[in-house]
Formats: sequence, structure tokens, C-alpha cells
Amino acid sequence: MPDQLSLTPRQREDLRTVAGMIVPASDEYKVPGADDAAIQADILATLGRDTKLVAAALDHLADLAGGPLAELDADRRDAVALVLRKHGGVAAATLVRVVLQCYYRDDRVLRSLGLELRAPFPRGHVLPDGDWSLLDPVKARGGTLRRAP
Repeated sequence: MPDQLSLTPRQREDLRTVAGMIVPASDEYKVPGADDAAIQADILATLGRDTKLVAAALDHLADLAGGPLAELDADRRDAVALVLRKHGGVAAATLVRVVLQCYYRDDRVLRSLGLELRAPFPRGHVLPDGDWSLLDPVKARGGTLRRAP
């Protein structure tokens, strides 16, 4: 098992392979797949606390594949990924979340979706007003936290 901050070379290669399966490149929309080098670099740079679960999912994937996922033919890769999806639990869900969050913050992907290339704050995004009375039970409980001096 790798240390908390890194993946082994085999895990990185399997991550690239499975990421490309989760989000393949699209010529129609002119976007890269999640196996793109820049997206992979973002995933590896921002894994942080998810490293352990992602590594566990990748190890489970390698066990199911009987070796590196990239060495399997497409049909066998799909079958292995389906088993991981059904039985991978929290680790598999974390792997998918990490891939998707990095994919959907890539500038090329945001442009293809017609989104402005900027952080959501400080300008924020306008949300429609909701029913603020839904917070009344929370307000009625009063403060449960210690107030700062």
C-alpha cells in the first residue's frame, strides 16, 4: 500500500485507464477524456485525504483484473469495471467522485459546457430564493456551539 500521499506506478496507470473509461474523450464536444495528462495531474495533485480510498479501489480493480487494467482487452476491462462498480463500496465511489470533480473543473470541459472560467466566489452564483421557513426548527434550537470571544 502506498503512503498517504502517493500512488504506485501501477495504481497511477490503472487510474488513468479507469478514468478514461469513466469519461472518454469526445470529438463531438471537443473535450478530452478524464485520462488526459492535465486532468490526471490534477487528480494526483489533489487526492489528499482520498488517497487511501482511491488506492484501495485501484488495488481491488487490479485484483479483479488479475494484473494491470490497461493490459486487458476492452470487453474484459468493462467486465472488471462493472464488478468494481457493484462491489467496490465506498472506495469505488470515492474513485469515481475524484475523477469527476477533477474532470469538471478542467478549463476545456467548462468551456464546452458554456461556463465562465472563474471560481464560484467571490462573485458567487445567483440562486433562486427558497423557503427560508425550513430553517425555523434549526433556529429554534438555539446555539449549541460555544461563542467566540
